[in-house]
Amino acid sequence: MLSTWGLGPRLIVAAAWSALLVFGMPSAAAAPATDDQGFIDSTARCTAPAVAVLFGSTETSRVAICKTGDQYEYRGVRVRDGAKLIVPASQSGGGFVAGNDGITYTATTKSLVVSMGDKVIRDEPMADVHQQGAPAAPPPTTTTPTTPLPPPLPAEVGGR
Repeated sequence: MLSTWGLGPRLIVAAAWSALLVFGMPSAAAAPATDDQGFIDSTARCTAPAVAVLFGSTETSRVAICKTGDQYEYRGVRVRDGAKLIVPASQSGGGFVAGNDGITYTATTKSLVVSMGDKVIRDEPMADVHQQGAPAAPPPTTTTPTTPLPPPLPAEVGGR
């Protein structure tokens, strides 16, 4: 004879899973909150006196272009492992270009293109992008520290 006693807990678990499938599970890779300086609690964020002139996210990266005086800085984070890159950038056409160890990063409102010479390694569309104007009076110039970067911040650790 079949027991209906063991069926109750199984039905509850099955119903819970069904609800998650119907209503969706929260995304582990959801982007962190933003403000006018970039991604909150992330390296892809400008700090005063710098101003974010462009920031956005692709499927695998978060990027902020910061401006201090007449200097630009690329601040990028790879979502899957929190790898960071902070390097000087320059304005080029409608976007910004930065380089590191022979790799070029081009950020525009449409995409992030990572290339080596003429070979495109990745061309990812911006999923969420924000572009802002520079302040009326440029803030004073600051230097970028040369100390090693700390481990990824909580918002930089992506889902797998």
